[in-house]
Amino acid sequence: MRRSATQFTFGALALRPGGSGVQTYIRELLNELPARLGDARLSALVQSDAVVDLPDEITPVRRPVAGGVVRAAFGALPTTGCDVFHGLDVDIPLFGPAVTVATVHDLSVLDMPSASSRFRAAGESVLVRRALRKADVLVAVSEFTAERIAAVSGRDAVVVELAPAAWARPATESEVSAVRVKYDLPEQFIMQVGTVEPRKNVGLVAEAADELGVPFVLAGAGSKGPSAPTTARGLGYVDVADLPALYGAATVTAYASVYEGYGLPPVEAMACGGAVVASAVGALPQVVGDGAVLVGPDRVADWVDALRPLVRESAARAELSDRAMRHAAGLTWATTAERTVAAYRDVGLSW
Repeated sequence: MRRSATQFTFGALALRPGGSGVQTYIRELLNELPARLGDARLSALVQSDAVVDLPDEITPVRRPVAGGVVRAAFGALPTTGCDVFHGLDVDIPLFGPAVTVATVHDLSVLDMPSASSRFRAAGESVLVRRALRKADVLVAVSEFTAERIAAVSGRDAVVVELAPAAWARPATESEVSAVRVKYDLPEQFIMQVGTVEPRKNVGLVAEAADELGVPFVLAGAGSKGPSAPTTARGLGYVDVADLPALYGAATVTAYASVYEGYGLPPVEAMACGGAVVASAVGALPQVVGDGAVLVGPDRVADWVDALRPLVRESAARAELSDRAMRHAAGLTWATTAERTVAAYRDVGLSW
């Protein structure tokens, strides 16, 4: 390929304005890649309202705002005029690009399809299996996900670990005080942030908090809905700008889950100086290192034992917080971008 002519197109239809998780990966990676791709021409397939999240160096290829099957169809449409297509959330076009790359965040749709509706699980399973079979390069966000890819498809994947979002940093005392007032928070509480869904075992944390006599605060989509534990105090969706102070205000941040391809929320809580207790499932033992307390995924007694010293001893919380921030500081999007570019070079690409 001629250096000046290489055209990269990034499949970023999953990107939503201000979104988290997979969307944090897309946003932060696209901010880092232009400086590492020299004279290459860059574009991204995005929903029209997410254009604001793209850096100036990347030309948007707009698609209507859509979800589910319609969004998947937009991602599968043939793409012409690009040399390399990198699907940042698995999807790759049916045909068109000379080289395709697919980032796989997890194989939950294959490993635990019961976490989604039958229709959604069936549709996403087709997309994932096709990407595992057809993509020229597979990128995994953790060693765990790479191992699952190898087990399912027999293929190797390049591992590019993620990093905390740009907003994840310790809050000031005044910010913590302000957020306590804004959400009328108790002096001491255990908190979990994230969508209430089958993969997140928030009921386990609620029971442990009840045994310890500590309020349980739940934040995120569904935290005020019928699936939330009745003993939890739901905050609903919270502004991303409030998260550092919420993590700073919480006595302990819990992250109970039954499956994680990476687990970005506990890493972001760690970067904010939170004392984190998380389930020892999937990629989490690899991802959090010594920056969080890991506990089995399904026994209330184990969670009570893990939470008790952190709830009662400020010194134990401070020690864990220090380890958490040191570990999180070693995770950077620059490293993620460099490993991604190395994966491009491994298949002979130049720009």
